[in-house]
Amino acid sequence: MLFDKRKLEEIRQREEKWEKEIVPKSPERLPERGEFFTSSDIPVNRVYTPFDIADFDYLRDLGFPGEYPLTRGVYPTMYRARFWTMRQYAGFGTAEQTNQRFRYLLEKGQKGLSVAFDFPTQVGYDCTHPMARGEVGRAGVSVSTLQDMEIIFDGIPLDKITTSMTINAPATVLLAMYVAVGQKQSLEQFQLGGTVQNDVLKEYVARGMYIFPPKPSMRMVTDIFEYCSQHMPRWNTISISGYHIREAGATAVQEIAFTFANAIAYVQEAIDRGLDLDKFADRLSFFFAAHNNFLEEIAKFRAARRLWAKIMRERFGAKNPTSWRLRFHTQTSGVSLTAQQPYNNIIRATLQALAAVLGGTQSLHTNSFDEAYALPSEQAATIALRTQQIIAYESGVTDTVDPLAGSYYVEYLTNQIEERAAKYIEQIDAMEGAVAAIEKGFIQREIVESAYRLQKEVEAKKRIIVGVNEFLTEEKAPIKILRIDPEIEKKLVKRLKQIKRQRNQAKVKEALNKLHKAAEHEDTNLMPFILQAVKEYATLGEICDTLREVFGEYKPPSIF
Repeated sequence: MLFDKRKLEEIRQREEKWEKEIVPKSPERLPERGEFFTSSDIPVNRVYTPFDIADFDYLRDLGFPGEYPLTRGVYPTMYRARFWTMRQYAGFGTAEQTNQRFRYLLEKGQKGLSVAFDFPTQVGYDCTHPMARGEVGRAGVSVSTLQDMEIIFDGIPLDKITTSMTINAPATVLLAMYVAVGQKQSLEQFQLGGTVQNDVLKEYVARGMYIFPPKPSMRMVTDIFEYCSQHMPRWNTISISGYHIREAGATAVQEIAFTFANAIAYVQEAIDRGLDLDKFADRLSFFFAAHNNFLEEIAKFRAARRLWAKIMRERFGAKNPTSWRLRFHTQTSGVSLTAQQPYNNIIRATLQALAAVLGGTQSLHTNSFDEAYALPSEQAATIALRTQQIIAYESGVTDTVDPLAGSYYVEYLTNQIEERAAKYIEQIDAMEGAVAAIEKGFIQREIVESAYRLQKEVEAKKRIIVGVNEFLTEEKAPIKILRIDPEIEKKLVKRLKQIKRQRNQAKVKEALNKLHKAAEHEDTNLMPFILQAVKEYATLGEICDTLREVFGEYKPPSIF
């Protein structure tokens, strides 16, 4: 134990005296603003002392960076050796426009690419599908065939950069396209580095971009685990996302708890497939949000790292220390961005990014100030990237590892978040895991109730949003908005029809038939069959429709 018991008792007595004799004098002149709680409804005391972490054990609870329990960071020297990967999420309109934006960001000093796909792509529809009408290229880049991916990465050497792809239900298809592009660049699969999000469970509870029911979806997730463990050792096979759970209204505690419940389900599925835990665990990655409650967010990341290390070592029995590491990407909060007084969003993103860095993230995206209106302009994207670079090179917070360690409040919050998240996981375990909890609507209800509570607090001004419910102004900030030309959809439809006319129809049909037969056998990995289909320029929609015929489509339950 870090603190002497006699000293703790002395501190407790002095605090009681301070509360009784000193504190009451202050409210006479300066009354407190009310009661204080974090976003996870954790009460915040006036002051924290060693008594609030009386059971704190340095080696058990903190240790050293790169060593169990990894609270202080997953690598021994963290940012003293290498900064986090600075990614800016990008993708819009046509493949050509996205390629141009990627080249621009790389020229500005970005170290990795992060691809946003439009809604039709995310749910497995080609740009020609009736359901895609009006959405093609609007919230991300449209990808219907391998040709689109070839254009997106034209002139970008895939062995020199890493790429993160935010794609879930059709992740196998987009990963196969990326592999095919690499092969066209004369690269071997083992040379490709990056991440595919591939986290379908959170789609059922937070985003709604699902296609297939949970069971076949879990099979396809595990197919990627298995395939990459054999062929793509540098590839992160999943980015288990708390980000979308948080953006849907979850608290910081729920973000960690529900993300890890999903992660436990993925790990168990892979083990049941017969995969060696210590061979695939170090390719698991995570994706978290950074919100406005600065110290809670820092504590959240630290608590998550410690909790995941315990889950992997104690629950699953992972032996390799690399299997205990929680490696995660962070994105600043999109839902916190406001259309009112949009330049305020630069300050919000800066605070959130700083929290992620102080929390030890491995990769970071800072949202652009204009995203409450539209996809980022080049100016806004540059400012967002410069925010990260200023934190890295000018702030000094990267010079020592985990600089807030030992703060009574930060350590108390870290403990509280870990304990509360662990209790949620116990509840979900009692329901027989995340898939069952999702099918029962438990996780969905918890998120909705938290979102409702937050909205009521904003409406009652218990939670102040600058420029929204306080400090209002009539002045409108003139900003340039990136607008997507509606003619883009016509252009892409025309291109897809041309590709279909030029490809070898017999080979496409043969590849899709083989995929259909493989999907009927639960023990068959679908990745090789999908890879062959995309090489023949079968479309995303054709491949997903083939799988729909076998797996069916998911219909969400009513949660109220």
